[in-house]
Amino acid sequence: MKALRSHAAGGPETLTLDDLPDPVAGPGEVVIRVHACSINFPDALVIRDLYQFRPERPFAPGSELSGVIETVGEGVSGWKVGDRVIGMIGHGGLAEKVVMPSNRLYPLPEGVDYETGASLLMTYGTTIHGLKDRGHIKAGETVLVLGAAGGVGLSAVELAKAFGARVIAAVSSEEKAQIVRDAGADDVVIYGRPPFDKAQSKALADQFKAACGPNGADIVYDIVGGDYSEPALRAIAWEGRFLVVGFPAGIAKLPLNLTLLKSCDVCGVFWGAWTQREPQAFAAEVQELFALLKAGRIRPLVSARYPLADAGQAIALLENRQATGKVVVTMG
Repeated sequence: MKALRSHAAGGPETLTLDDLPDPVAGPGEVVIRVHACSINFPDALVIRDLYQFRPERPFAPGSELSGVIETVGEGVSGWKVGDRVIGMIGHGGLAEKVVMPSNRLYPLPEGVDYETGASLLMTYGTTIHGLKDRGHIKAGETVLVLGAAGGVGLSAVELAKAFGARVIAAVSSEEKAQIVRDAGADDVVIYGRPPFDKAQSKALADQFKAACGPNGADIVYDIVGGDYSEPALRAIAWEGRFLVVGFPAGIAKLPLNLTLLKSCDVCGVFWGAWTQREPQAFAAEVQELFALLKAGRIRPLVSARYPLADAGQAIALLENRQATGKVVVTMG
């Protein structure tokens, strides 16, 4: 089989397409023939040794995949050869075949294609956990989503609307603004590129406030960090919830006096660790996502597709913040 692997810390251009023996399923494991693997921002970090964990090299990035079970290991129940599945793996998804624990898999719903299946768990899983468990979202609230045209951002627009919220989507271009409008955003803020000086930061805060209305944003869903975070915090409502999701624009430094003045919460959303600590709660939310997908309330937008040999370009697209929706690598 072939796999795109990292042999030394570096950018997407350092990845190499390697020939490897087919994996073998151990006890409690299955081998999956991968059909699609979506790219997420951690893939750009892990190959540069900038993520929370550093896999032993060589390794293939890629953590969210769909495919068909090819072999079943000893002691596995509930799965058989030929089953269509989706799952999360710490790394290794950019390969034609992977071995995975059977308890980390979910059946790919009937009628759902492999690309959509590979685009569901991480983005929508992060967001449903963030909005429900950390943000305690309620119908009628206002949600401000930063970086709203990316995979996680669009999931936040769709899920917040599904939960009955009013959604303000913040993006960096008119092209992205149309994408978030099509996804259901009620209003859009188009912001510039950082760094922002004090006047520019205040101007952006005023844009957020004007869009959110006099009561402010009940939830700020911050996927980008950097210079965007403080202006968003200034637009938060009394007893609002500021959800910290990611930092592609850099780790923000928030003035904590604002949290006192707004009596608001700043909440971290570490979805990956939560799934490990609360597997039953995670499984229940996956089922909720399946129901929303079946009802047409959510629909992952796959905006770009790459073959395995060109998966480094897919990672670069995300790293350079040029992607909208989900970017997917397809096998075969």
